[in-house]
Amino acid sequence: MADLTFGVLGFGALFALMVLRTPVAFAMLLTGFFGTWIVEGLRRAGALMMTETYGAVANYSLIVVPMFILLGNVASEAGFSRGLYDAAHSWVGRLRGGLASASVIGCAAFSAVSGSSVATAVTIGKVALPEMKRLGYGPALSTGAIAAGGTLGFLIPPSTGFVIYAILTEESIGRLFMAGILPGLLMMALFMLAIWIVTLRDPAAGPKGPVVPLLRRFALLGRALPLICVIVVSIGGIYMGVFTPVEASGIGASLTILFAFATRSLSFAGLRRAVMETVSTSAMLYMIVIGANVLNPFLALTGVPAGLEAGLASLGLGPYGTLAVILLSYVVLGMFLDGLAMLVITIPIYFPVITALGFDPIWFGVIAVIVIEMGMITPPVGLNVFVVRNVAEDVALTTIFRGVMPFMVAMIACLILIVAFPQIALVIPNSMFN
Repeated sequence: MADLTFGVLGFGALFALMVLRTPVAFAMLLTGFFGTWIVEGLRRAGALMMTETYGAVANYSLIVVPMFILLGNVASEAGFSRGLYDAAHSWVGRLRGGLASASVIGCAAFSAVSGSSVATAVTIGKVALPEMKRLGYGPALSTGAIAAGGTLGFLIPPSTGFVIYAILTEESIGRLFMAGILPGLLMMALFMLAIWIVTLRDPAAGPKGPVVPLLRRFALLGRALPLICVIVVSIGGIYMGVFTPVEASGIGASLTILFAFATRSLSFAGLRRAVMETVSTSAMLYMIVIGANVLNPFLALTGVPAGLEAGLASLGLGPYGTLAVILLSYVVLGMFLDGLAMLVITIPIYFPVITALGFDPIWFGVIAVIVIEMGMITPPVGLNVFVVRNVAEDVALTTIFRGVMPFMVAMIACLILIVAFPQIALVIPNSMFN
């Protein structure tokens, strides 16, 4: 009981540090190190710091993160994201709300190379928001579509969230990537349905765009072909077992750089910017993984996961009732923490509970990522909302939060469907790996 008390106090210290604006990685690092020092002594804490830090950095699977981040940054610098958006616009822009739907499709496509929610929202937002403003789209719908569409970057592979989840739980990155495909496409379709309903109720929110001739549509699709090829080769290669996720990330990044130079879309200065941005983002993510690896042994040492499991079992809610409580806690935490922080802090605590209840860990990874995505657009933090606000500076935050509400309903519907029908997430990885 004394150790559990130290664990609870450690959690309090962790949140206190984050309230004081300590970076999440260092808040976890400090809590894990000093907590272990108090419970087990300085020698154990020092050994933990050295071994876990080295183990995290030397993790071969983590190479996926910088490689796919580089892929997305190069694609953005080369303007390939513009090609994806223009191609989607040409096919669905003539429909009511079509430009917003094209933005969601563009977000989904760019998610398949970036793996980042924020990067997806910024990249597609810079392209789509000025166009929607020019055609008279309502600011709530246009900004809401970008903010919500950006969350697909955390679900559609290659997802940074899945990589971190896999490392924390020792699950297969490949299985998680494959598990995110159908849920990602389902969420994209539900977002487009939400846009259709909004424009049905208020036609002025999303006026129809011009009809693009068929030949022009195929021409624009051809301009998006380089990035489409990268997506097919990277994700298709993993599915067919041609190469591992780590190999896919390296091949995808290399192909994107080759296509960018072959089409003269990228300068050496642009490549340098993409590399520097990749180094900066990757360093941040590596520090988060190191912090989580130092914090997790402290939590296990103090019995926090076991205590939580016993506490939830005492409520007598059953497996799905317990799952509902866990998901509700994510919704609450999403109001105050960003997605990666929630992932690295909660998964080591919740994962033993989920496996003890008999739930599939791959399926829960998809569920957890979707709920964390919801936190990206919920007030008061809503990181994607603030990112879109920086792009659309003339739109009030309250307007953007109002605009994401229909998409929040769509995400809840997607979550319910995947909980009710787990095969939506599991059919591809099970057919591939079994």
